[in-house]
Formats: sequence, structure tokens, C-alpha cells
Amino acid sequence: MIEILTPSELAKARVTGALVGTILQTLKSRTTVGTNLLEIDRWTHEMIVEAGAESCYVDYAPSFGRGPFGHYVCTAVNDAVLHGLPHDYALLDGDLLTLDLAVLTDGIAADAAISFVVGPTQPASSLALIETTERALAAGIAAARPGARIGDLSSAIGTVLDDAGYPVNVEFGGHGIGSTMHQDPHVANTGRPGRGYTLRPGLLLALEPWIMADTDLLVTDPDGWTLRSATGCRTAHTEHTIAITADGAEILTLAR
Repeated sequence: MIEILTPSELAKARVTGALVGTILQTLKSRTTVGTNLLEIDRWTHEMIVEAGAESCYVDYAPSFGRGPFGHYVCTAVNDAVLHGLPHDYALLDGDLLTLDLAVLTDGIAADAAISFVVGPTQPASSLALIETTERALAAGIAAARPGARIGDLSSAIGTVLDDAGYPVNVEFGGHGIGSTMHQDPHVANTGRPGRGYTLRPGLLLALEPWIMADTDLLVTDPDGWTLRSATGCRTAHTEHTIAITADGAEILTLAR
């Protein structure tokens, strides 16, 4: 299903997106060496409840997970990259942490992710991973406008990742979003321009470049959810929900 939002629904999406962005930045500001992943999950739950929003994750049970997820935010550390199930782990200096969050308010969802290094030790290789995903996301957003094709966005993202020398996995990528968290169209993190669905105003997309330092192969943790690099290398993941407007792309998941 591909949804095209009305102007009133887009106004609701702006509210949801701002909430997602604000929660993620609040979590980042609170996270220090010694912070437990379960504590981050608890903070997320508290902020969702306080905002009168709904979690898109706690009851989520897709075919690729061992659901329901049962938590409120994805917490992926170091070699974990996607669907990180919060567990009893205290963060160490230099850990690379990805937080991925989706919530629903007033019937409209928004989804975003950030990666950052915890503590004073900031390994250059980890920062390079993060910076590459941020540049790839910016390129994908810049390519998003009415009349563009999904392949144009995938190509823009993939060009940045390829030029930086990182392998690209296409099993998981960006997606449409609206009244539910995951919708068509799928937005792979590499592709050929001029192909796929034609973008139109009112379409919401969650673009999410993610990379692993030296592999494109994933393995699944025994928890049935957390996806890790097959080689144990570090990873990074950056995501925004955007709206296609007559003027181009509007980023909805910035902190307000």
C-alpha cells in the first residue's frame, strides 16, 4: 500500500516527526558511559506516554522478527546495526550506539534513527561510518522531489556509500510510511536512477542509509531480532522521515 497524505494529515505528520526527533536527541543527551540500554528504553517509554503518543514497536511482530518486539526503541551497539533489542548492557567509553525510533500520534507515524559514539573516546573509523550515512541520507533527501523516481533516491544514497568504499546491503532499506510504520514503496540503499515509483506531493518516506565497515552480510542474534555484521565489524545507521511537497523534500523528524 502507498498512501498519499492530505494537507491535514501532513500537518499531523509534522507533529509526530518533531516528537520522534526530539525524543532521539533527548536520549542522546542523556546517554553517557555506564548508561544501560534498558534505561534508554524506559526513558523512551516515559516520553512517549507523556506526549500521548503510541509506540510502533512494542507490539510489532513482523515475519523477520521473533515478535512481539516488546520494547520502545531499537538500541544497536557496535556490530549491531538494525532492530537492536534492548537488553541489560551498560555502555562503555567508545561504544557506537544507534537508536531507532518510530511512534504514532493522531493516526500518523514517523520513523528516524541516529548513530553516535558514547564517551570521550571517539574512534575515527566509527565517526567516518556515521558521517558517511549522514552524507548519504542528505543526498537521498536532495534527490527527493515530485516527479523523481525511487531509483533516483536509491542511486543518490548508494553513490555516497560506494564512493566511501563501504559494501551495501539491500535486504533492508527505506520505506513508505503514513498511517502505519512500514509501507510501500521500498527504498533500497543503492539502485539505478529513473526506475521505480514516481514521487508525488503528500508521500511520506523514511530514508535510512545503514552500513557495515567491511561486509554486506548480516547475522541474527539468538534474541530473534538484533541484526549484526557477519564479521563483527562496526556499523552505523541514520534515518529521517521526509514529506514530498511541491517544493521538494521536507524533513519531518528534526528535533524542535
